[in-house]
Amino acid sequence: MRDDYIKEAQKVITDPNILINVVSRRVKQLKSGSEPTVESLEKLALEDIALLEIIKGNVTYELFAPHSEQE
Repeated sequence: MRDDYIKEAQKVITDPNILINVVSRRVKQLKSGSEPTVESLEKLALEDIALLEIIKGNVTYELFAPHSEQE
């Protein structure tokens, strides 16, 4: 993975654990045939494509908040 992409993506998703999970899930989607939402003139690894998508705001995430029993 490119260090410059990681640093830029960390500005968007500041929690490293969440960033790793988002990249991992997006890479799985790309491997399964999902089309990248960004174009590059160079050949990028799937991880770099996922990071670039996060940087561009094309990939977002939502934290799961379980409902408590009292609600």
